[in-house]
Amino acid sequence: MNTTAHILIVDDDREIRDLLAEFMVRHGYRVTTAADGQSMWHSLEKGRFDLVVLDVMLPGEDGLSLCRRLRATSNLPVIMLTALGEETDRIVGLEMGADDYLAKPFNTRELLARIKAVLRRAGARSVGTPPQQLRFAGWTLDLARRELRDHDGVLMTLTGGEFDLLAAFVTHPQRVLNRDQLLDISKGREAGAFDRSIDVQLSRLRRKIEPDPKSPALIKTVRGGGYLFTQNVEYV
Repeated sequence: MNTTAHILIVDDDREIRDLLAEFMVRHGYRVTTAADGQSMWHSLEKGRFDLVVLDVMLPGEDGLSLCRRLRATSNLPVIMLTALGEETDRIVGLEMGADDYLAKPFNTRELLARIKAVLRRAGARSVGTPPQQLRFAGWTLDLARRELRDHDGVLMTLTGGEFDLLAAFVTHPQRVLNRDQLLDISKGREAGAFDRSIDVQLSRLRRKIEPDPKSPALIKTVRGGGYLFTQNVEYV
């Protein structure tokens, strides 16, 4: 079985595509490239991928829209690239479901580090590891399969970042966690200046699991302290 991670690079700039493909192959990855959304969907239909590097500025359908559509049906990790470096652009990318965000121009080694970090989080499950399931408030979180299901067994689609954040809360119930602790638990220190993603991921997560996201009961904000996961958790 080939365990080499397969990366799909979507960028309309041929020079960037070729540069990234050559660099990633040198570092042991399988790479497929696409120039636009249509080519991306075609590649996704034909092959299995572990991560998508997706440019925001694409001809036709833009990367944000593509990310939103991809996230609606898949947990495939996405790292977005953009020529725009504003904070608001990064937040929009996260709202669309991206796992990480990198502004152009960027150092290829920094992108490689981001890819490794996202793959490490998304691929934490290992062959032969028994499922670790935790149950809370009618939800079942499977740490090995990286899945969240409701009381009817219906799968809830989470981004990699949302899953990592929820896992951090569920494995530390009834304990106040600040942003730095959540970063350490869910992402490690590779997150760096990307720590604002915690706020965005939490907002998205609450909309998916809270009965009333405007008045959260599962994950409460503690003024001046951080966040508290209020539920009792049982291993099953």
